[in-house]
Amino acid sequence: MAEAGPLPLDVPAPACGLFEGGWYRLQARLHGVSAAGLRLCLLVEDAGPPCADEACVSLPPVRADARVQALVRLRMDTHALRLGIPGHADAGVRAQVRLRRIGKRRALAAMLADLARQAGLGAALYLALGVAWRLRRGLRAAGDWAYAQYRQRLGAPPDPYAGWLLARALDPHAQPAARARRLAALPARPRVSILLPVYAPPLDWLRACLDSVRAQIYPDWELCIADDASPAPQVRALIEDYCRRDGRIRAVYRARNGHIAAASNDALALARGEWVALLDHDDLLAPQALLEMVRAAQAHPHWRMLYSDEDKLDADGRRCDPYFKPDFDGTLLLGQNCIGHLAMYRADLLREVGGFAPDVDGSQDWDLALRCIERLQHDEIGHVPQVLYHWRAHAGSSAADPAAKDYATTAARRAVQRHLERTGQMARAEILAPGRVRIHRALPSPLPRVSLIVPTRDRVDLLRPCVEGLLHATDYPALEVLVVDNGSVEAQTRDYLAAIARDARVRVLCFDAPFNYSAINNFAARQASGSVLGLINNDIQVIAPGWLREMVAEALRPEVGAVGALLLYPDGRIQHAGVLLGIGGVAAHPWCGHPADSDGQMGRLRLAQELSAVTGACLVVRREAFDAVGGLDAALPVAFNDVDLCLRLRAAGYRNVWTPHARLVHAESATRGPDTDPHNLARLRREADFMRRRWGVLLDDDPAYNPNLSLDGEAFALATSPRPRARGEWMVLGGQIELPPSAG
Repeated sequence: MAEAGPLPLDVPAPACGLFEGGWYRLQARLHGVSAAGLRLCLLVEDAGPPCADEACVSLPPVRADARVQALVRLRMDTHALRLGIPGHADAGVRAQVRLRRIGKRRALAAMLADLARQAGLGAALYLALGVAWRLRRGLRAAGDWAYAQYRQRLGAPPDPYAGWLLARALDPHAQPAARARRLAALPARPRVSILLPVYAPPLDWLRACLDSVRAQIYPDWELCIADDASPAPQVRALIEDYCRRDGRIRAVYRARNGHIAAASNDALALARGEWVALLDHDDLLAPQALLEMVRAAQAHPHWRMLYSDEDKLDADGRRCDPYFKPDFDGTLLLGQNCIGHLAMYRADLLREVGGFAPDVDGSQDWDLALRCIERLQHDEIGHVPQVLYHWRAHAGSSAADPAAKDYATTAARRAVQRHLERTGQMARAEILAPGRVRIHRALPSPLPRVSLIVPTRDRVDLLRPCVEGLLHATDYPALEVLVVDNGSVEAQTRDYLAAIARDARVRVLCFDAPFNYSAINNFAARQASGSVLGLINNDIQVIAPGWLREMVAEALRPEVGAVGALLLYPDGRIQHAGVLLGIGGVAAHPWCGHPADSDGQMGRLRLAQELSAVTGACLVVRREAFDAVGGLDAALPVAFNDVDLCLRLRAAGYRNVWTPHARLVHAESATRGPDTDPHNLARLRREADFMRRRWGVLLDDDPAYNPNLSLDGEAFALATSPRPRARGEWMVLGGQIELPPSAG
């Protein structure tokens, strides 16, 4: 092993100075502190614009003997590797590390041995059988599947959320004295009415729920209980006991069971507060819940509706399964109830919309949120990025199993469909899965013309399947394909370009200048005839005919700027699922390398949603929006130009949308090649510096990416500590965002 050094630690390179892509056996020994259970990762320092999960390879937890041993795969050649702890620049840990290259068969044997030792013989047998089944599709496919399973089993500590909660409990900000100071500093203390519909809960759970309200640090609340004719008399007796003990608790008792919406309306009728919060009879509020919600509401006096993050309580009362939510996302809300709990509304807003609808029981909160946002501006809806609500996950609850209440999903589809109709959207809501809805948006007639711009230079082996897919495997007839030739020299390429130019839907344009992705696309956009533009890499392959219909339908929404797709590697793994800001310094692609059927965080990989940026490898945008922000910036010739375009669209008031319902294959910049030679690395650093100068702290405050999630390494890992929110505003209305001068 190499001599011990402090983490992060450079991994000694081979004599040739290059770690070639392939399989490696990593062994490390840690010194200095109790290292057992620490999570390490192998950082790929020069991987180009980072695919987050490939740029930070998670390793198994450090063993009790302070050692870690793992198999890692490098997808491409790299000059620099570092061993580190995500979120820690200096953890006081020293390490010795050895990285040894091995072949494919030895890699498979190492995976089996590691799984047998750390996860049991059953896990190893499952892996062996799965590999045997997939070998008929080739060794590469079997190896990809095996490595994904291996990383899933061994690449993360047993319960990262438990460690995160411990760190939060020790935070001085969470101590009673600090919370008391925040309470005393409030300029006003409005009353919060908590609505609690009750029907036949286990008494212990109801008692715990009521106790969590009485334990609130913020004292100016009232609890409005509506018992929905619970059959057991002990329920009423318990409620009456709490009413006697605390004058802030009031109750009404229904004579007949009317279900949750009716009971919630009865509770709302009791409310006398300026704000109304929603609580279920078997769940718990965090002690600081109302304090933090009121503080946030007073810091943003224009908010009329706000919501927090949440987690669950398992059967043993342990907190688990957190949902660190994005800031308000109206597109995602059509697919899932991402408002959830804790939700707090201005009381006048709830009365304005008529309270809870009686025919959507099971999804009444989702329906309420949809009806409220119809009366609000985007900036009147706030998000408090703290876990303030604990769902109880138990047998029969939707928190434990979304399929447990099929009627709730049916009601959700009905609620979403009505919202679409009320807001004049020509679209159809379809049940996608329990608790998830897909929106099918209608296209106008006649269809708007779409101009697909395909820059290329030679590599007819890539261009041919790309163009053939656009012309013959895409079921959108109103399109033109602009192939922009940037200096092709091969005879077969010129012959192919001449052949496709005979198709009336194709125009071949010549761009006789050094490669500049931004300038090439701007050049073609000026000559395009379509009202919708599509930026398409020449290594894109169509695998399903409806992809362009899906993207154009989203792009035609007047509030939408750029629309991105789900792009897969040729082996079927995820390559692009949108772009998150801040990871790797500027931006990265989450879920890169994961199986195509992954759900992602709380099912978001299955749902259309708003993201700050999407990849330019397959991007659709209305020409008017593209022109409004000046197109792509030629000062960014290769990297980050798509991210910059999306951020300028967002600053102009548009929202960028990513949809998983448009799937294509992308060979990942096969024409240009990887960013591993010194010239490309220097150019990449210049472009990253440009983005930092232009966008500054906004890159570290992506509204689609919760500040409790890490920017250091793997996307959606928990951050060591929450990031401060940026002082700037994303939505710039009636003004201009200051940008440095462009280079062209």
